[in-house]
Amino acid sequence: MADWTFRPATPGDAGRIADLKVRVMREHLERLRPWSEESARHYFHVRYVPANTRIIEVDGVFAGCVALRQGEDCRWLEQFYLVPEFQGQGLGSAVLTTLLEECDAAGVPVRLDVLQQSPARRLYERNGFVFEHEDSLDVFLIRHPRQP
Repeated sequence: MADWTFRPATPGDAGRIADLKVRVMREHLERLRPWSEESARHYFHVRYVPANTRIIEVDGVFAGCVALRQGEDCRWLEQFYLVPEFQGQGLGSAVLTTLLEECDAAGVPVRLDVLQQSPARRLYERNGFVFEHEDSLDVFLIRHPRQP
């Protein structure tokens, strides 16, 4: 895997991230409900907070994004999308490990929701996330902080 870095997201990144969401999530969403690109983009824009979002770059090239939002008693991992050309090379694991180390250092649990039947669930479970509850669309997972 090539060198990767985070940079802070800006309001100007919203269009690129929405395009990526549509590209990588369409197949998974179509499996669970009728697809609407307009709805997928709207949902993203309503929830997009640049201050919570980091852009992932590999050798200076846009490779994806991830958001870490402060909740009442945890941090929420959200909007974790990788450009398909960067998937399957360990980048997702490396990014997730970095974020989990931050949360462990802060002593806070991390929650996320993943689509039913999503292959991404395996990544999260390999990294200590466990089932919390589910609904017809999502599975909710939690990871408690690891002690140093």
